[in-house]
Amino acid sequence: MRVLGIDPGLRTTGWGVIEATGSRLTHVANGLCPSGEGALAARLLSLHDQLTDIVLRFAPDTAAVEQTFVNRDAAGTLKLGQARGIALLVPARAGLEVGEYAPNAVKKTVVGVGHADKRQIDHMVRLQFPGVAIAGADAADALAVALCHAHHMQTGGRLAAALARAGA
Repeated sequence: MRVLGIDPGLRTTGWGVIEATGSRLTHVANGLCPSGEGALAARLLSLHDQLTDIVLRFAPDTAAVEQTFVNRDAAGTLKLGQARGIALLVPARAGLEVGEYAPNAVKKTVVGVGHADKRQIDHMVRLQFPGVAIAGADAADALAVALCHAHHMQTGGRLAAALARAGA
């Protein structure tokens, strides 16, 4: 199963692709999608085009997007929500099932603590994928989202298989 993780942001959206084969997880690619400067519509279009290219290039089987939390001001929250909408739209438009995870759920899955900071996430992602060049903090966060989704998909698959065996 190939998983695309997305950490949405209006200035920079992080992305990461991993491969899950049983309990083995391998890094495929990661990077950043900068939206540039200028009008909001043009920046959102740029994010859309970049994420579309990533989906076409890496052909994920499923995707996951980090949920957003409220920023300092309403205008910033609204703009971030629009970038998150693009992050949800692109994989959905490609026919992928899209999981959504709260930041604390991602942190708990990857670090073991729901209130880990960015350095701890980056460290744990680097431990999971030794020797991999990570494009930046947003890409590390996106890989963490992908790891979280892979973990939950594997757990859900085991539960479904157990229920099927039990005849439930």
